[in-house]
Amino acid sequence: MNSLARRPVRIPTLSRLGWLMALYNENHGRLATMFAPAGLEPGCFVSSVGDGLDLRVEVLEQHRYTTELRLTYAMHDPVTGQPDPSAYLRQYHDAHQVEATHCYIGRRWQDVIGMYPPPAELVGHRLRMNTFLGKWLQYLSERGHGLATLAPAGKIRTGIKKIA
Repeated sequence: MNSLARRPVRIPTLSRLGWLMALYNENHGRLATMFAPAGLEPGCFVSSVGDGLDLRVEVLEQHRYTTELRLTYAMHDPVTGQPDPSAYLRQYHDAHQVEATHCYIGRRWQDVIGMYPPPAELVGHRLRMNTFLGKWLQYLSERGHGLATLAPAGKIRTGIKKIA
């Protein structure tokens, strides 16, 4: 009986990779609820909630099991002239996951952490990108962005703003 009492209690933990996969799943739920990109045709859409900061949702590719898209505001970086902030996403329909592949023009993970990073560094980088994505999606949802505010880009006038 004493040997049973001395056995250490093991509390299950979530690995960093497990945490990342949970983030992918959470981001899928948020994005699918907000914009249902799997049902959108390739093209550019604008979500306007009247705050002067329109969100661009660009469906880049639509495949059987994945959707490639980009979220950005209608603002351009003064140095590169590219939309900023910008997040490139890959939605996996069958696995119910959304992954932020990179978050800035020319800043893929290879540009940030090198071509052959240690696995822990790669997972850490992906954790940071996808945590950012989750917070951004939550913010967009709280502002009121969604299917009801989404229209093809040609049907809404958007002003391109330059970041000073």
